[in-house]
Amino acid sequence: MNSSPSSELPVIIIGSGLAGLTVALKVADHRPVVMLAKRDLSESATAWAQGGIVGVIDEADDVEAHVADTLDAGAGLVVEPVARQIAMESAAAIDWLINQGVPFTSDPTGPKGLHLVQEGGHSHRRIAHAADATGKAIHEVLLDKAQAHPNISLLQGYMAVDLVVRKHLAYERQPGHPRPQAGCYGVYALNLNTGRVEAMAASAVVLATGGAGKVYRYTSNPETATGDGIAMAWRAGCRVANMEFIQFHPTCLYHSQDRTFLITEALRGEGAKLELPDGTRFMPEHDPRAELAPRDIVARAIDFEMKKHGLDYVNLNATHLGEAFLNEHFPNIYARCLALGIDISKRPIPVVPAAHYTCGGVVTDLQGQTDLPHLFAVGECGYTGLHGANRLASNSLLECVVVGQHAAKSIVQTAPTQTAAVLPWDESLVEDADEAVVISHNWDELRLLMWNYVGIVRTNRRLERALHRIELLKDEVQDYYANFKVSRDLLELRNLLECADLIVRSALMRKESRGLHFSRDYPKTWPVSYPTILTPIKRRAGSSQPL
Repeated sequence: MNSSPSSELPVIIIGSGLAGLTVALKVADHRPVVMLAKRDLSESATAWAQGGIVGVIDEADDVEAHVADTLDAGAGLVVEPVARQIAMESAAAIDWLINQGVPFTSDPTGPKGLHLVQEGGHSHRRIAHAADATGKAIHEVLLDKAQAHPNISLLQGYMAVDLVVRKHLAYERQPGHPRPQAGCYGVYALNLNTGRVEAMAASAVVLATGGAGKVYRYTSNPETATGDGIAMAWRAGCRVANMEFIQFHPTCLYHSQDRTFLITEALRGEGAKLELPDGTRFMPEHDPRAELAPRDIVARAIDFEMKKHGLDYVNLNATHLGEAFLNEHFPNIYARCLALGIDISKRPIPVVPAAHYTCGGVVTDLQGQTDLPHLFAVGECGYTGLHGANRLASNSLLECVVVGQHAAKSIVQTAPTQTAAVLPWDESLVEDADEAVVISHNWDELRLLMWNYVGIVRTNRRLERALHRIELLKDEVQDYYANFKVSRDLLELRNLLECADLIVRSALMRKESRGLHFSRDYPKTWPVSYPTILTPIKRRAGSSQPL
């Protein structure tokens, strides 16, 4: 333990997925850690990840090939030094997970004894996996490690409301007292068990909250993906980047009883074909890589064919792979589809694109450091420049581990924030909500308008309509927030509206089509382009703008 006075303040990690768990396990031997989860600790996007994690470990593969694939998928906006560094550390990331006890699928003849698969956009088999439930296997192992660590406190049912910054410190208001330095000093968190907001001081805060997929009506994301970290960092004064690049996974199960179940890209890597209902294969007409093209190309192709033929879905046909192969390599998909009446060894799987991954986020360096001292963002909520205009499959889990470990090292090596007296949460002027139905109605309206107006294919007119309605909804919700006690639904809607606003404003700024952003008004791709970076402005009196 660090012997400095402020070492008693914990490092607070918001989120319980792979990124947050990596930081926690690396920091906990040096400082106390508190991890907040707004729902069950097992509910994270990590646990839903099927495909795997990149590892450049085969002799036939190399770092430069992985970097080239990442640059190609990222459509000219990947920060190459970041991509190279993360690729260079991929083998070590795999080793660390193996040492933690992650049960990757084995192959005695494979590198490190692992079975590697190939996914869309990759030129080699370099994806380590645990059958078709890699994220779940990784998450369970690391969560068990965290629960057993004496220096890690895991708190379920705590939702972060906002970050504690300089204006929230009690002694700042004392005459003659030195003004504290700018930075993050903790978090206000709603204890969902008591309904009270608690002020939590911290030596550092790590945002590991995932993406903002729930801003769309159809998504492969869990209920937790409401953009909390991105919205809080923006309100605290941090820049965000590339929010227009929302990755739509091409193949989400189309079924009335399950609209969030992902059909992993690895199934296409093993030979599954995309077809129209009459059995016609269509991907070769859209890209020479066919089903193994990057996700943005495949998603747009499916969207095009659905609109062209008036379809609700297309088919993913894996029947030729056979029951034994499918049950061995994709047991979870096989079992889930069978439970819904679809035997994937005998009939194709109905699939549609769905919002899957937020490629943009809070601007950070490779250590996860944001614009605000002692505030870090890791995983999907952060923007390191790795993903550019489109994420390469299975780079996300790798980024969680590599950036998470760098962030942990930076936290341990950096002097913590000075001990701070945080002002308590003031709810003296608010009352219990009288019409919670307003929240659910606004939530539904937001997700539908984002799906209709800010989806896979966009136009300026649609974006402007969306922005106008989002601004009205933000005013309504801000008024509600100012007058009533907060709830999880209200806080999530508030954050989703913030993220929706950032997505639309970013999309309007990009006067070209690139990667995941396709505009009918600007169908061409510029020879050279740059990230879209938004910077908050200082709060004006009576304004809801960020600090």
